[in-house]
Amino acid sequence: MPTPVLLYLPVSRLCPSLSSMATSLSLYDHLLPIPLSVQQTTLLLLLSVLAAVHVGQWLLRQRRRQPGSAPPGPFAWPLIGNAASMGPAPHLSFARLARRYGDVFQIRLGSCPVVVLNGERAIRQALVQQSVAFADRPPFASFRVVSGGRSLAFGQYSESWKAQRRAAHSTMRAFTTRQPRGCRVLERHVVGEARELVSLLVRGSAGGAFLDPRPLTVVAVANVMSAVCFGCRYSHDDAEFRELLSHNEEFGRTVGAGSLVDVLPWLQRFPNPVRTTFREFEQLNRNFSNFVLDKFLRHRESLRPGAAPRDMMDAFILSAGKEAAAGSGDAGARPDVEYVPATVTDIFGASQDTLSTALQWLLILFIRYPEVQARVQAELDQVVGRDRLPCLEDQPHLPYVMAFLYEAMRFSSFVPVTIPHATLANASVLGYHIPKDTVVFVNQWSVNHDPVKWSNPEDFDPARFLDKDGLINKDLASSVMIFSVGKRRCIGEELSKIQLFLFISILAHECNFRANPDELLKMDFNYGLTIKPKSFKVNVTLRESLELLDRAVQKLQAEENDQ
Repeated sequence: MPTPVLLYLPVSRLCPSLSSMATSLSLYDHLLPIPLSVQQTTLLLLLSVLAAVHVGQWLLRQRRRQPGSAPPGPFAWPLIGNAASMGPAPHLSFARLARRYGDVFQIRLGSCPVVVLNGERAIRQALVQQSVAFADRPPFASFRVVSGGRSLAFGQYSESWKAQRRAAHSTMRAFTTRQPRGCRVLERHVVGEARELVSLLVRGSAGGAFLDPRPLTVVAVANVMSAVCFGCRYSHDDAEFRELLSHNEEFGRTVGAGSLVDVLPWLQRFPNPVRTTFREFEQLNRNFSNFVLDKFLRHRESLRPGAAPRDMMDAFILSAGKEAAAGSGDAGARPDVEYVPATVTDIFGASQDTLSTALQWLLILFIRYPEVQARVQAELDQVVGRDRLPCLEDQPHLPYVMAFLYEAMRFSSFVPVTIPHATLANASVLGYHIPKDTVVFVNQWSVNHDPVKWSNPEDFDPARFLDKDGLINKDLASSVMIFSVGKRRCIGEELSKIQLFLFISILAHECNFRANPDELLKMDFNYGLTIKPKSFKVNVTLRESLELLDRAVQKLQAEENDQ
């Protein structure tokens, strides 16, 4: 039995039921020790805890109101900080912490302090209104491994980085989307790969079978980017190409926000899974860089002076030559060697990984919501008809198809947290002071699932993007955050959206997609730089035949031969 607690308190204040006893005490006996029962002790302890919580919350609110104060955050353990509490889905952990500490809070991963930004207001205040201050990357070891530290996506902010980005952006737009010929070339590549993808999906579904479409989508999208960047494609049976692409998930896990590779450097000193992961990461980067470098050397040797670029690699080599002739870039540097392979590695690697992930989400959402699939097909049939394939010119006339794409991007948030940022100068976000050289995580998922912005954000509803006239609500569509904002906004955003539109329009126009009714379809995912759906099965059947796709491929090939 617990020992009674003795408190020196006025009896009448301690418990009303004891007030009658107090009348028998003398004037100076009202402070006599009174033994408390177990129930009274429990009640007192409970009241004390509630009071402490109330005071703590009040102090936290006062701290938030103080301009220039450090962001609040959870308790961090020695050595590991908050790393153990991130879980398998850090973007969801960040959203939960934001509900407790606010949209700007601080955690510690190992010995590394990290500020996490949530919500559109905080993110835009940082990345748009203070774009230069938040434009840097942390000096992480894994970032220096990518393209030997010359990566456009992972490289640190500098004058040479800005010149590299300008050249890459203008070259990419000119070769793919700004000019009608570039759009037509891109469309030809997508149609060709869509035809191959449909054929393989239907073949794998013969006899009512169900197959995992993910490996096929990876090769299909990578082949489009290979054709755009290098002027060649690979067979789906090419073991070397498939092996190269198979490491996308491993790459994303290593460089994604919340990875332990960079924030616990002491783990590199002895054998353990983190050190093994980093060494495998170094090897896969060497393999990928060598793959692109070989393409670059072959292109540079075969490119004739004054000739039109055959593909994006040629376009970058020509652009780099102009940059070198103009004297831009670091003194003594050779822009063609130093920036072209690294930039093309970024474009090819990031595009094929992001697009294949997005396409997998589109397919799983089709079979999870068959009524949405049916409505997409109905709009395609009405606008495009059944005697030709959808094309890029149809996009403005297919609002529900576009609404499906925007809702898929919002719902899946397949790039949940951007590549980590770092501050170049002291900054302030929502009144909190963020010092120079601070690592910053940007939780895009929180923007896309903000219940204030989106009604029932956990529901999948493409119609939310349509206005009263059935057209795309452009303001709402622009609120979806997938490709980041500010100085680090993805230069391949336009290219990606075009490919996704063409792929899903052609697939929906030509095929029906069905889930296995005997299996529970889960929307589980693996976290990394992108969040990829876990294995799922689909049955794919032709709505009519492959004739339209065959005719379209033949027509586009004839156009290419005539040029």
